[in-house]
Order: sequence, then structure tokens, then C-alpha cells
Amino acid sequence: MHKYYLALDLVDDQALIASYEKWHKEVWPEIIESITSSGIEQVEIYRVGNRLLMVMEVKEGFSFEAKSEADAVNPKVQEWEKLMWHFQQALPFAKPGEKWLLMNKIFDMKNDFL
Repeated sequence: MHKYYLALDLVDDQALIASYEKWHKEVWPEIIESITSSGIEQVEIYRVGNRLLMVMEVKEGFSFEAKSEADAVNPKVQEWEKLMWHFQQALPFAKPGEKWLLMNKIFDMKNDFL
């Protein structure tokens, strides 16, 4: 099992943020299916202000490229992504077209100090 941490911003508007959170209490079954069928076992999203942190636990062999290719031909995933982009905005340093960006681990107390 491997974990990935990704970041993204929301549009800084309290009504939109509340709506985004509501949508994530009612995620479409097709989206959950696309997540689990790609080898992702667990997803958690945390928020502070308008900044999001996603934690993904994935099976051995998971591939972001394969997930992206599968999502690109899945109409329901594309519909969900278009809907979510209404609430989301790229991080200020993201390249054109980038949404969720992988975070780099810079500290690990257990492995670096204990």
C-alpha cells in the first residue's frame, strides 16, 4: 500500500465551498466505482480555508497515467470533473490544465529520527 498527498484550492467563496462539501457527501456511485476500479483503496479530503488536501491510499501497481486515461473516456467522470471545476481553482504555481498536484514529503519523524 502506498499513500499519495495532493493539493488543490477552491474558489474562495463560502457559498461555493459549502456546496462543494455538500457534493462530497453525495458523490455519485459511478465516481466511487471509477476510483476503486483504478486501484485506489481509500480517499480522504481535508480543507482549511479554501485549500484542500487529498490523501489517497492505493494498491501496488496503481498508475496515475492509467487512471487519467480511464477517466478521459468515462463520460460520468468527465461530467463530475466539469461540475467540480466550478468550485475548484488551480494552485497559483500549477501549469495550465493541472488540478490536483502531488505534494512532496519533506519530513518523516518516524523514518528520519526514530
